Amino acid sequence: MKITKICCIGAGYVGGPTMAVIAQNCPHIQVTVVDLNTERILAWNDENTDNIPIYEPGLDAIVAEARGRNLFFSTEVDKAIDEAQIIFISVNTPTKTYGKGKGMAADLKYIELCARQIAKVAKDDKIVVEKSTLPVRTAEAIKSILDSTGNGVQFQILSNPEFLAEGTAVQDLLNPDRILIGGDTTEEGQKAIQALVDVYSNWVSPEKILTTNVWSSELSKLTANAFLAQRISSINAMSELCEKTGADVNEVAKAIGMDSRIGSKFLKASVGFGGSCFQKDILNLVYIAKSYGLNEVADYWEQVIIMNDHQKRRFSNNIVKTLYNTVADKKIAFLGWAFKKDTNDTRESAAIYVANDLINEHANIAVYDPKVSRKKILSDLDYLETRSSEENAGSIITFDNPYLSCENAHAIAVLTEWDEFVHYDWQKIYDKMQKPAFVFDGRNILNKAELENIGFVYQAIGS
Repeated sequence: MKITKICCIGAGYVGGPTMAVIAQNCPHIQVTVVDLNTERILAWNDENTDNIPIYEPGLDAIVAEARGRNLFFSTEVDKAIDEAQIIFISVNTPTKTYGKGKGMAADLKYIELCARQIAKVAKDDKIVVEKSTLPVRTAEAIKSILDSTGNGVQFQILSNPEFLAEGTAVQDLLNPDRILIGGDTTEEGQKAIQALVDVYSNWVSPEKILTTNVWSSELSKLTANAFLAQRISSINAMSELCEKTGADVNEVAKAIGMDSRIGSKFLKASVGFGGSCFQKDILNLVYIAKSYGLNEVADYWEQVIIMNDHQKRRFSNNIVKTLYNTVADKKIAFLGWAFKKDTNDTRESAAIYVANDLINEHANIAVYDPKVSRKKILSDLDYLETRSSEENAGSIITFDNPYLSCENAHAIAVLTEWDEFVHYDWQKIYDKMQKPAFVFDGRNILNKAELENIGFVYQAIGS
């Protein structure tokens, strides 16, 4: 099958960048990204690509090159579904907040709505691709919905999980470690797999394209995120022990990272991991394990989350303890709100939870982040439903200038590893702070002597 038209349902952090890169590298394929969020689609279509809704280094240039040529953003969902040969589903799969599996299982209502809409609209055979991170055997449920239409249309369901790290998503798409495609072992299933392989082959070398059955593909995504998160929680657990014993967690990490069996990646002590995937996917993994009666497996992976939550609480408690056990009416400057550098994504950012703890202690929080708006910061706090929107707004001051955010602060909490922070005049910042002044960077307290060689030592990295 020669693919000439692709549709992606969902113009978010995965759908938007992925489709932009496909369009750039496949000028012979029309790529249409659809979303019911009119404001988001308008932003994707903004003539000034600096205003596209997702910040990723290099993404604006790719969108500018392909948009209007073979890349389109639209709210006409039915039209795009009808025309496409391949339909990617890239919608949100949050953790359930209600009913069976509350707090752990993935909420698949948006996936099901997509499947029902595809079934209603499709008039000819389609390849439907799971791009969202989904529980094992979700493809089976999607196929059941699609095959029950009774209109004679044949659907092939593929799993094509993304392995993107926000902040490096464009490079991850252009030069992936691997492309994973799972599908049926039937002749029709293999033809569908090959059709998608042919799309990626326009810029990805064949040895990096891995094909599996659909269940292996679905589980591989959850497993990859679980392993990465586990490494972060492991080094964070050791950081607490290092603080008690006088060891330096950076030195420990360097020593073990030089072991070729372990490697150096994801071994930076941190305030805790954030992002849309790690916690959600591990909780999903825990739920799946429990549903099969694998309680020991579930307990093992749940501990990764427990350690991560502990690390965030420990960080905020350390600030309170250091400031003489009270932060009431004290100014605490936050450098960074995004969950990691080079993205404007704040989902599950450690900053949200640290700020919430400190506001409970009546602190005044001053925030500077180069890519996150005040509106988003307040929305993140309101989502916790800990206090009223008015109380949150009264406790948060935001600045466009990092030096002003730190002026007269009793302490600074560095919560995102933005590169620009390393180049600040830290002596100037320190001189304008309340004395004694403290800087917290996710590992320990930095005193005045250490500020000139400040090292940001955390790994708030997710996919």
